[in-house]
Amino acid sequence: MRLTTLLRTTASAAVVGAVTFGFAGIASAQETSVDDIIVTAQKREQNLQDVPIVVTTLSQETLQDAGVSDIKDLQILTPGMTVTSTSSETSTTARIRGVGTVGDNPGLESSVGVVIDGVYRSRNSVGFGDLGELQRIEVLKGPQGTLFGKNTSAGVINIITEQPSFTPGYNAEVTVGNYGAVALNGSVTGPLSDTLAMRLYAGISERDGLYDVDTGDGPRTQTDDANKNYWTVRGQLLWLPSDTASFRFIADYTKRDEYCCVGVQTRVGPTFPFVDGLSTGTGQAPPATGFGPVPFSRLAYSNRGTGQRIEDRGVSLEANFDMPSMNATLTSLTSWRNWTGDQGQDIDYTGADIAYRFDNGEYGYGVENLTQEFRLAGATDRLDWLVGFFATQEDISRNDAWNYGADYTPFLSFLLTARLNGANPAWAISPGSIGCFTRVGQTVPGLNNCLTTGGAANGGGIGFTLGAGYADTYEQESTSIALFTNNTFRVTDQFDITLGLRYTMDEKSVVGQQMNVNGNGNTCNAALANAAAIGGLLGASAPAILGNFCLPWSNSAFNNRSVSESFDDSELSGTIKASYRLNDSVMTYVSYARGYKSFGYNLDRVQSGITPTASLLFPSEVVDSYEAGVKMTLLNRSLLLNATYFDQTFEDFQLNTFLGTAFVVESIPELTSRGVDADFLWFTPIEGLSLSGGVTYTEAEYGNFVAADLANPANFPQLSLLPGATASFAPEWSGSASLNFDRSLGNGLRGGFALSAKYMSEYNTGSDLLPSKQQDAFTMVNGRISIGTEDERWMLDIWAQNLTDEEYIQVAYNAPLQGSAFQSTVQPNGTFYNPALDTQTIDAFLGAPRTYGLTLRVRY
Repeated sequence: MRLTTLLRTTASAAVVGAVTFGFAGIASAQETSVDDIIVTAQKREQNLQDVPIVVTTLSQETLQDAGVSDIKDLQILTPGMTVTSTSSETSTTARIRGVGTVGDNPGLESSVGVVIDGVYRSRNSVGFGDLGELQRIEVLKGPQGTLFGKNTSAGVINIITEQPSFTPGYNAEVTVGNYGAVALNGSVTGPLSDTLAMRLYAGISERDGLYDVDTGDGPRTQTDDANKNYWTVRGQLLWLPSDTASFRFIADYTKRDEYCCVGVQTRVGPTFPFVDGLSTGTGQAPPATGFGPVPFSRLAYSNRGTGQRIEDRGVSLEANFDMPSMNATLTSLTSWRNWTGDQGQDIDYTGADIAYRFDNGEYGYGVENLTQEFRLAGATDRLDWLVGFFATQEDISRNDAWNYGADYTPFLSFLLTARLNGANPAWAISPGSIGCFTRVGQTVPGLNNCLTTGGAANGGGIGFTLGAGYADTYEQESTSIALFTNNTFRVTDQFDITLGLRYTMDEKSVVGQQMNVNGNGNTCNAALANAAAIGGLLGASAPAILGNFCLPWSNSAFNNRSVSESFDDSELSGTIKASYRLNDSVMTYVSYARGYKSFGYNLDRVQSGITPTASLLFPSEVVDSYEAGVKMTLLNRSLLLNATYFDQTFEDFQLNTFLGTAFVVESIPELTSRGVDADFLWFTPIEGLSLSGGVTYTEAEYGNFVAADLANPANFPQLSLLPGATASFAPEWSGSASLNFDRSLGNGLRGGFALSAKYMSEYNTGSDLLPSKQQDAFTMVNGRISIGTEDERWMLDIWAQNLTDEEYIQVAYNAPLQGSAFQSTVQPNGTFYNPALDTQTIDAFLGAPRTYGLTLRVRY
């Protein structure tokens, strides 16, 4: 009966919460075993050791002890997983086994899917935020396209929150910490009637920024960045009208109003003197000798505001109906979600006023999503079967804008002069002029020597009008329908075969309007009208000079340009697994899975040379994955020890890379990820002490390819370091370890402590693999000491995140317009990169510093 099932689920969840990868509450090591660890990785409750999938399952206590409150925090407990954010918190990317999709572009779906209480979240950013009261999180590694959908080619983060209880209760939590951190949250649950229960959670959190900011020319007034300021509320109803039916309704709302995200300089190139000279304050970090890496610093340079506003809201209804005559259950899951985010941005990441975006809604995007899933699942003596239907309608709207600052024209003139001097050092910026460059007896045809702010005369020069430069809009609609089935047949008591199939049909369309404003584009027109004369005067330098006049934000070819495309595709994905239990303690398995990530549109200005790319479409990504593993339960079922070999090959891997002027999506012909996942959990004989951890060894490499293999061969020079190289964010070694100790202290008190650590060997943080974007190996440590009453009516925690104050970068990127790393011709090393000619300034988004504080929890 359904009510019995729900009660059993609640009870098992309580046990799992006490034992899974952690240890808390009144249970002792002698009372628990790994048999109590339940997961829903195959859409039904199973013991972890019976599931032929690599799953890291994390209980509420473990997440709490490690300080996990959002997806980014999760990586410290999960080997082989990284989570990063870039130019805003909306650009959050999860990667598993070195595979993931940079999230700056909403046209790209995620390689790592996020599912919260069964509801599919189409982008990692949409799943980012306060996760509220958690029952557990399951991280499923490898393609999970059969049961969890098309955007799960690398894995799934399956989040299960606490449901309403018919037992009355409440809890509250207050936290204070460094950087002015203050947080308050709490919940109440209980019955509204004999058949209806509720749970209401609310939380608010504030914290000062993690960066100091030199505001340079202004008008920015905020002297810190990456602060925290949000509130969230989540309400639930659980209705049990009969013993064979249940309904769970969830509604949630989150709002964030913050400043994020500035970058800092990690390598400063030869553009420094001019950038610094343009700023009334300090323009940027001073360069190191020989333009090497500059000292690590959390001081950023930003003269423009980085206001960030995010709203996330949604509702879902899960209905379950038992069908005793079929020994089956029908599940319906309906959801609607609406997520919006906009922000301001200092585009050049310096104190000079070069280019920027306002935080007034002109730059951002929104995702509205409606989903419906039906599943019918049942069992016989030999067969566990499931068939299902899934449909989603998604609408994405994106606004993009570019504003010219007062320093843009002089800075561009400096860049042009630098290029001209590369051909002939006689060129120089004219003294006393605004952006003029001259050579005795010669002029640049059509430009009359000068670029001027606002197009004013100054020798007849032309230039760029201050303020708005372009304002683009995009609307993407997508419909996806899928039929799926997943079935496990018990051939013998020891031998199982699982077969899963999913057929997905996708249809997407995009319309957009790209519009230059205030006449910005006239300079490009003038340059193109005199291209032949400029070429005759400047020779080999001419194409680069013309390119600087016609960068994507100033290219007249985008003015009043309409975008309208549509495409549809279908794909069969699935899995086959065979597992054999050698005895009660050891299970082995092999599996094959095919995953699929949908095609999409690059919602950005994209050009080849100075010609706009005709189509924004990029193709679907598919993966073939093979695994062979063993799951062992040892030492009287107190020790879990699992290991799996994986071999994954991705075709048309969707790489979203920033080339210094625009984000470009390229389909890399092949990416392979091979290695070993291993993990353990040990409930030691010492009362209250448990140990857990894991290690992932990964070789993630791009296949060899040439320019002709790319959709746009002109992108190859900037990607020429990729063929045959290790992919970005793919450390060879990644390991996690946790120690949890909790026991009675007498006199009605109990106490304990927890340590969690994550090690990653060196890896590159840039999608173009420039050596200056390399992150050295590092280790993160989180810790917590707790004391409270035996019944946990109150608990006081002293905690620290990044206990050793490890200094590391999340993502490094090319500072816009500040130098170049890739040359126009093949270099002696066989790529388009020559270290001796690398003038690129490198910026980076940093990992969080050490944070610490106190948390007081009370409950009834």
